[in-house]
Amino acid sequence: MASPTTSRQGSLLRTKSVEQSIADTDEPDSKLRRELGALDLTIFGVAVLIGAGIFTITARTAGDVTGPAIAVSFVIAAVACGFAGLCYAEFASTVPVAGSAYTFSYATFGEFIAWIIGWDLILEYALGAATVAKSWSSYLGKILDILGLGDSTSFTVGGAEVDWGAILVIAALTVVLVLGIKLSSRVSTIITSIKLLVVLFVIILGATFIKAANYSPFIPPAEPPKAGASGLESSLLSLLVGSEGSTYGGFGLLAGASLVFFAFIGFDAVSTTAEETKNPQKDLPRGILGSLAVVTVLYVATSLVLVGMVNYTQLKSSPDGENKTLADAFTLVGANWASTIIAVGALAGLTTVVLVLMLGQSRVFYAMSRDGLLPRGLARTGRYDTPSTITIIIGALCAVIAGFVPTTTIEEMVNIGTLFAFVLVALGTWILRVKQPHLQRTFTVKALPVVATLAVVSCLWLMLNLTAGTWVRFIVWMVVGIVIYFAYSRRSSVLGKRERGEEPSVTSSA
Repeated sequence: MASPTTSRQGSLLRTKSVEQSIADTDEPDSKLRRELGALDLTIFGVAVLIGAGIFTITARTAGDVTGPAIAVSFVIAAVACGFAGLCYAEFASTVPVAGSAYTFSYATFGEFIAWIIGWDLILEYALGAATVAKSWSSYLGKILDILGLGDSTSFTVGGAEVDWGAILVIAALTVVLVLGIKLSSRVSTIITSIKLLVVLFVIILGATFIKAANYSPFIPPAEPPKAGASGLESSLLSLLVGSEGSTYGGFGLLAGASLVFFAFIGFDAVSTTAEETKNPQKDLPRGILGSLAVVTVLYVATSLVLVGMVNYTQLKSSPDGENKTLADAFTLVGANWASTIIAVGALAGLTTVVLVLMLGQSRVFYAMSRDGLLPRGLARTGRYDTPSTITIIIGALCAVIAGFVPTTTIEEMVNIGTLFAFVLVALGTWILRVKQPHLQRTFTVKALPVVATLAVVSCLWLMLNLTAGTWVRFIVWMVVGIVIYFAYSRRSSVLGKRERGEEPSVTSSA
C-alpha cells in the first residue's frame, strides 16, 4: 500500500502532501530560522524588483521596440503579474514551505512536474542573477570612469574575457547570504532605501525636462525586420499571424510587455522565504502584493518621464550593439551631474536584485535537496541556520556564468522560464483549492477560477510574444532537465524511497 504522502506507487505524478511538506520543515539538521516579518518581505520584494527594469531595460526597450508606449507595456506586464501574484499569495500562505513554485507543484501536479518547475526556476534565479551582475559591473565601470580610475571591469586571459566586476558582487553577496537571513534583510533594507531615493529623484528631476512633442507618435508605425535578420529574432506571435516583425506598432507594444516583464522578475522570490517568516499565513501575501503595488507605480512613472525627456529615437541601441540606459537620457538633456547620481543608484539597485535572486535560487535548491531530487546532503544547514553549502554552490555557478559567459539573450530566457512558473502556480492554486478545500487558508483569492484563468492566459500571451529563438532554447533546456530527472532524481526521490519502505536521513548523500 502506498504511503499516505504519495499517490500511486512509482508514478511520475506522486504528490507530496501539504502536511508532509510542513512536517519536513522540522528536521533538526535542515531547519531554517524564522526571523522575517511583513515589512522584511515587502522590502525583499521591492529590493529585487527595482533594479534592471528601471536602470537598464526601460531605455533600451523604448528605443528599440515600443517607442513612447513603453508605459503601456509595463501596465500589461503588471496586470499579468498581479493575477499571478494573487495566486502566489494564496498558495504561499497555505503551504508556507521553502521552494516557491517547486513546492507548490509537488503538492498538486506531482513529482515530475515539480522537478520540471525546479529546473525551470534556474532560468529565473541563477541566470537572472548572473545577468543583473553583469549590468552591475557595467555601472561600476561608469563610476570608476567618473573617479578617473578607468572604465574597465574586465580583463582578458587566453583570449577569453573575464568580467571581474560581476564576479566581485556575486562573491560578496554569497558571503552575506551564508551569514544569515537577518543580515541579508538588513543589507537589503539599507541599499533599497538608497535606490528608492534615487528613483524618486529621477522622477522629480526628469519631469522638469519633459516635452509633450516627445510623446508623439505614442505608438510608432511598425518597422520591418532589419536586413539580414532571421525570423527567430521576431516574436513567435508575429510569426504565427504572418506579421513582418515586432519592432514598434501593436506587435512591438506586446513584445515590449514581454521584455519589460524582466523588471518584475523576482517578486515570487518572496515566497521562497516562507520557512523563514514568523507569520507566513499573513505576512507572505502582504509582502508579495505590497511590493508589486509599489514598484508598478514607480515603473510607470519612470517610463513616462523617460520618453518625455528625450525622443524615443535617441534611445535606440547603437549599430555596434551598445544599449542606452536611464543615465544616458539625462546626459542627452545636458544633466551630466544627474547621470552620476543615477549610476550610484543603479549600482545599489542592482546589488539587491542579485542578492534576492541568489536567495531565491538557494531556497529552491534547498527544497529540492531535502526531497532527494538533488543530493540530500546539500540540505544541511550550517552555523548560521542557512543552507550554506548550497548557497556557495549557487554563488560559484552564478559567478562563472556572469564572469565568463556572454549573456546577450539571457534576459528573454529568464522571462520565459518565469512565465512558465507563473502558469503552473496559477493552475496549482486552483487545483489545490478543489482537491483539498479543508486546508487552512488565511488568504483566499476571490473568484479564483476567473483570476487563475486570467493569470494563465496573460502569461501564455506574454510567452508568445517572446522570440522564436527563445522558445527553441527553452525547449532544449527542458529536455536536458528531463534527462537528469530520469537519470538521477526519480530513483533518489525521498517519496520514492518511502514507497520502498526506506527513510533516508537528511545527511545521506542519496
